[in-house]
Parts: sequence; structure tokens; C-alpha cells
Amino acid sequence: MLTASIPSPSQGVWHIGPFPLRAYALCILAGVFVAVWWSDRRYRALGGPQEMALDVALVAVPVGIVGARLYHVVTSPDAYFGPGGDPALIPQIWHGGLGIWGGVAFGAMAGIWMLRRRGLRLGPFYDAAAPTILVAQALGRFGNYFNQELFGGPTTLPWGLEIDKAHMPVGYAPGTLFHPTFLYEALWNAAGAVFLVWLGHFLARREGAVGGRLMWAYLMVYTSGRVWIELLRVDEAHRILGLRLNVWTSILVFLIGLAGYVMTSRRHLSDAISEGTEEGDGPRAESEAADRPNEMAETSVSAGPEPQEAHTKSEMKPDAGD
Repeated sequence: MLTASIPSPSQGVWHIGPFPLRAYALCILAGVFVAVWWSDRRYRALGGPQEMALDVALVAVPVGIVGARLYHVVTSPDAYFGPGGDPALIPQIWHGGLGIWGGVAFGAMAGIWMLRRRGLRLGPFYDAAAPTILVAQALGRFGNYFNQELFGGPTTLPWGLEIDKAHMPVGYAPGTLFHPTFLYEALWNAAGAVFLVWLGHFLARREGAVGGRLMWAYLMVYTSGRVWIELLRVDEAHRILGLRLNVWTSILVFLIGLAGYVMTSRRHLSDAISEGTEEGDGPRAESEAADRPNEMAETSVSAGPEPQEAHTKSEMKPDAGD
């Protein structure tokens, strides 16, 4: 008998007349809404122009969804091009199948294009957006819960996930409980968002600026959780040297994030030393800089009547986040 478990939803689609209302889509839209709202608040606090987050989202979100779907199709082609596959299923994203790696890559490129077009620096915007992306991913994972997909292996833990007969993997007895990997990832992402907010405040206090490092930190935070969560899953996936493809992708992206964070930190330190040398050479300049660690951050927040000017390339030197 089941003494404790997480029941799966009895349905994931509701109909309003002829129109289907899908929980999977609602979870993704909820994540997008929260991310745009919070990114806008954080970006404006850094002196960025109002509603820029919305402008970026209007381009980056649809482009990111296309990229996420393309990544899924390319890495799981059998359902679409293999024996019994159907290419007509490719646009049916409401059934699930969005690869986060394609979504982040395509969405980031679209955001870079928008920011460059407006003449804005990349670092401040992505520092503002990094924790909000994790919150969006956390909310989006509940779409997998409603679709009863991407769960982990069997477990006897009290928070085991019930799966109905229609979604039960082959070879498992009715009543088997599974690891709720959607919940693990949602909690990991929420905790990661809190960590990134703390890291941003810490860097601003210690060094006077964040310098575009939070986006690189986001890559490391997300992928470090994705590795162990991916190892729990039992759904079919391509494997390389015995490991799921997404595990290798997570490791690669983590290393990219680590390299980007280190290089950005070194460049930020080099810029700070150069500025200190221009103001005055020797220990005195270093002492004076230490006495005013928040000056750069305060300047970026209150740099004149037009917030956008604080982030244009003509007003401030580009950092490594560009």
C-alpha cells in the first residue's frame, strides 16, 4: 500500500469551448511573466532603461522556444524521423520536448542582437536577468509534472511520484513510485536564484561592480544541478560513453561558464587597477579605492537623468559580459 507519495494530475488540458488550455503552456508563460517582471525591476535598479526587459523578451522568448524545440528534435530524432516517427509532431510543443540548451543559446543570441541594436552593454542586462531565468525554469518544470514526463527511477521515498498507467514506462509494475525530478530541478533552480542574488550583492560590495559575471555563474549553477538530476531519469536518451547526452552537455556548459567567469573577473580586476593607476599611483591609490568600494555601483545607479545613458557603450567601457 502507498503510505505517502505525490499524486500526478488527473489531467493537463482543460477546454474552454473549442480552445484547449494546456498546463504545460501555462507553466512556461508563468515563468516568462515572472522573469520579465523581475528582470525589468533589477535592470532599472542598475540604471537601465524602463521596459527594456519586455522588449528583449518579445524577441528572445519566441526565438528561444524555436531553439529549444530544434535542440530536442536534433538530439531525439527517432520520434520524428525514425521507424514509426512522424515529422508532423515537430511543431506540437504542447506535448513537451523543449531542450533548455537550445532555448538558452537562441534566446541569448536574440537578446544580444536587441541590446546591440539599442547600443546597450550586455553585462548589466544579463546580470539583472540571470537569477530570473532560473525562476522561469523552476516554474516551467511543473509543466513536465502535468505531462507526467521526465521523471526519475523508482524510489521508496515518501515523496515518490505516482504515474498513471498511460504514462508508466515499460517494465515497471503498477503502483511503482518514481523520483520527482521535476520537483528536484524546480527547487534547485529556486535555490540557485537566491544564490545569484546574494552573489551579485557580494560582488558589488567587495569590488564595486558585478561586471557581467552573474550570467556565467548562472551556467555553472544550473548545470551542476542538472548533472545529478539527469542521472536519475529513466526516459530514453542518447548516450555517449555510457552517460546521457545531456550530462555531457551540462559538463561542457559548466566549463564554459567557469572559463567565462574567470576571464570576466580578471578583466574586471585589470580595469579596476587601470582606473586606480590613472587616479594615483602606488599604495595611496589602493587605499583610497578600498575606502570607497561601492562608488562604481552607486555611479551606475545614479548616472544622470537618462537611465539608458548609463549603459550605452559611448558612456562606459565595455566589460567582459559584452
